[in-house]
Amino acid sequence: MAERRIGIIMHGITGRMGYNQHLVRSILAIRDQGGIALANGDRLVVDPILVGRNRDKVEAIARKHGVARFTDDLDAALANPDDEIFFDAGATLVRAGLIEKALAAGKHVYCEKPTSDDLAIAVDLARTARASGLKHGVVQDKLFLPGLMKLKMLRDSGFFGQILSVRGEFGYWVFEGDWQKAQRPSWNYRKADGGGIIIDMLCHWRYVLDNVFAPVTAVSCLGATHIPRRVDEAGKPYDADTDDAAYATFELEGGIIAQINSSWAVRVRRDDLVTFQVDGTHGSAVAGLHKCWTQHRVNTPKPVWNPDQPQTMNFFEDWDEVPDNWPAENGFKAQWEMFLRHVAEDAPWPYGLEAGAKGVQLAELGLKSWHERRWLDVPALEI
Repeated sequence: MAERRIGIIMHGITGRMGYNQHLVRSILAIRDQGGIALANGDRLVVDPILVGRNRDKVEAIARKHGVARFTDDLDAALANPDDEIFFDAGATLVRAGLIEKALAAGKHVYCEKPTSDDLAIAVDLARTARASGLKHGVVQDKLFLPGLMKLKMLRDSGFFGQILSVRGEFGYWVFEGDWQKAQRPSWNYRKADGGGIIIDMLCHWRYVLDNVFAPVTAVSCLGATHIPRRVDEAGKPYDADTDDAAYATFELEGGIIAQINSSWAVRVRRDDLVTFQVDGTHGSAVAGLHKCWTQHRVNTPKPVWNPDQPQTMNFFEDWDEVPDNWPAENGFKAQWEMFLRHVAEDAPWPYGLEAGAKGVQLAELGLKSWHERRWLDVPALEI
C-alpha cells in the first residue's frame, strides 16, 4: 500500500464554520485517522496549509493543532505546485474572486456557499470551472446529516406514498450582543457585508429540496428584519439592515408544497434546531439533524376535535423512531472525503459549482419575491 500526499490550501479557517467544521472536524480528523483509503489500496494523506490575512491568528491555530504550514500570503500559496486544492470558507462577497484566482492557478476548488451574492457571477464561475477541466465542488453539508439521510431513504423506499407537503423549521435566538454575546458574527446582519438569512439559508434549502424531495419549480418568500439594532464584537451598537428571518413557500415537481421558516429571532421548542415534517398519502415522518420518527397510515391515530376539554392524547407517543443502522459520520467530513476521492481517483461527485449557482438562483428569486410581493417561477439554469 502506497501513501499519497495531497496538499490543501485552506482559506477562511479563522471563522466559526471554517475552523470547527472544515479544519478541526474534517481535515484534521482525516489527518488523525491516517488519511483515506483509495480504491486501489493506496492511502491519501492530507497536508493542509492555513491561509489568512491575520498571520498571528493563523499561526496560533496552526500551532494549537500541530499544522506545520501557515501563511498570510495567498498568492504565494497558490503559486506552490505541490498543493492541488484551494478551499474557501471566508466572506461571501470575496469568494468568487478567490475561486477565479485559484482556478487560474490550476487548483481544484472546494468552497462554502453561497458562491456569490449575484447569480450572473455564480453562473460565470461555474462555467469557468467547467471549462478549466479542474475538479470543483460546493459544500452541501445537510445532505450528509443522518436525519435527512433517513428521510431520503424513506422517500426512495416508497414509504410516503405520494408526498403531499414538507414543513421545515430552522433557527434559534441569536443574542443581540448587549446582554449576552451573539453566537453569529455581526456581518451576518449587514447588507453591505453580504449578510442576510435569505442569501444564506435558501442556498441550503435549494439542495435539500432538490435532492431529498423533488426539484423546486416556484417560490414565494417574505423576509423580515425583526431585530433592527445589534451590538458587534467590539461592543459597538450597529444597525442590522438586512433580513434575519425568512418565511418561504416552495412548489416542487409533482405538486409537492414545501414551507420552510428560517429565523435568527426564534426560540426553540421542537426536537432540534432544524426539523422537517413530510406528509404523504401512506405515511409521515419528522426528522431533525440526527433523529427521524415515522407514522404509517395504518398506525395513524384518530383524534377528535373538542375544544371544551383538555387534550387527552399524547401525539408524540404515536411515532416510531428510525434506527441508526449506519455510523453517524460528521457531515462535513463525509463530504470532504467524497471530494478528496473525486480529486484523487475521479470518484463520483455531483456537487460542482453548478449546484452552488442553483442555490444563489433560489436565494435571488426569494429576495425578488419578497420585494415584489409575488410568486416567482424557478427556471432551469443553463450552465
